[in-house]
Amino acid sequence: MAAIKGRNTKPELLVRKALHAAGLRYRLHGKDLPGKPDLIFPRYKAVVFVHGCFWHQHDCHLFRWPATRQDFWRAKLSRNVANDQRAEIALLKTGWHVSTVWECALKGRTRPDFTKAMQSLIAWIKADQQTITIRGG
Repeated sequence: MAAIKGRNTKPELLVRKALHAAGLRYRLHGKDLPGKPDLIFPRYKAVVFVHGCFWHQHDCHLFRWPATRQDFWRAKLSRNVANDQRAEIALLKTGWHVSTVWECALKGRTRPDFTKAMQSLIAWIKADQQTITIRGG
């Protein structure tokens, strides 16, 4: 697992490139915020998490429980989900707006149109909504 990247993943880079092209400027991987969001927009007080469907136990076609070491994986992935929930609650309590972009929204057979997904994310960042989730199918 040491070879698994937690930052600068392909889905994250896709989102970053689209938002930068739209003129939005951001900070990366804020260590001072709960959950270390992938993208931080201080001007809009908004954060974006780009989650891998496997690592964050998303209910889509990209997630399958591993066949081996099931106890280990259930504990690990459940812990990831609990950490995500704690981070989102803490961010919302301090006035941040929280977005989650799932991997299945960027690849896989149920992904929506990428341009439309990014347009809705851009509109959300500039608007005053608390949360948005962008997911596949």
